[in-house]
Amino acid sequence: MTEFLAGLVFLVLLIVMMSVKIVRQGYRYTIERFGKFVRVADPGLNLVTPFVYRVGHKINMMEQVLDIPGQEIITKDNAMVAVDGVVFFQVLDAAKAAYEVSDLYSAIMALSTTNLRTVMGSMDLDETLSKRDEINARLLAVVDQATEAWGVKVTRVELKDIRPPRDISDAMARQMKAEREKRAAILESEGMRQSEILRAEGEKQAKILQAEGLKEAAFREAEARERAAMAEANATKSVSDAIEGGSTQAINYFIAQKYVEALGKFATSPNAKTILFPVEATQLIGTLGGIGELAKEVLNKDAPTPKVIKSTPKAGE
Repeated sequence: MTEFLAGLVFLVLLIVMMSVKIVRQGYRYTIERFGKFVRVADPGLNLVTPFVYRVGHKINMMEQVLDIPGQEIITKDNAMVAVDGVVFFQVLDAAKAAYEVSDLYSAIMALSTTNLRTVMGSMDLDETLSKRDEINARLLAVVDQATEAWGVKVTRVELKDIRPPRDISDAMARQMKAEREKRAAILESEGMRQSEILRAEGEKQAKILQAEGLKEAAFREAEARERAAMAEANATKSVSDAIEGGSTQAINYFIAQKYVEALGKFATSPNAKTILFPVEATQLIGTLGGIGELAKEVLNKDAPTPKVIKSTPKAGE
């Protein structure tokens, strides 16, 4: 009897131990009754009747990373590139992830690789190298939509590396070098162009200032000639007034002035080596004498008349 009770107690303890299921944080367990899904066990302590209920699948509910192995893809312009990447996903519905797909990881892997070939196969080589963000976004949209039925949320798809063939890499390096040399040549020519423009602007400003200086000098010269002409006109008017007054000295001064000017033009002529004076040139002396008389007359008019005091001589002197 004692042995029977001991065996019964042991059996009860064994059943209790088999009924206790502890679910770790970040996981969900699916509970099946005779092979049919019943419920999802949350993290913590759960009691499951043994022999009737059992744990079907242990689902990781944390965000996970799945590596996409390197593979060769033919681009739109028939270039072969090697690509590898990673997929970040998280299970949101444990029941769907357990019973809607046979092998969740293999399914996500196959879905990512096939869509990666599709997306990159529709692009040229240059686009695959320069539009990595666009490729990631397109892959994310396609894979996330396909895995929604499995209770999975794809958070990110990233391409780790894109490796073109060696000959294409060398050609791209040469192209990059040529492009940089082209830019350097363009910048150098642009610098020379700017230098020429600045130099031309400087010459233009110098010519403008020079022209303004010549204009100012011409204006001053014209002003001086105008003043000289006015002075000559005033002098001529004075002589004319004197002539109208009947002054023979004024007539002689006017004729002598014109005569002297004419002789000066002969003397300054570059082709004149010998100057022949006419016979009438001897009359110039008389004219100059008239000028002297005119000057004396003017001076006598301006000077005060001296007083003459006559004295009577005394007898005996």
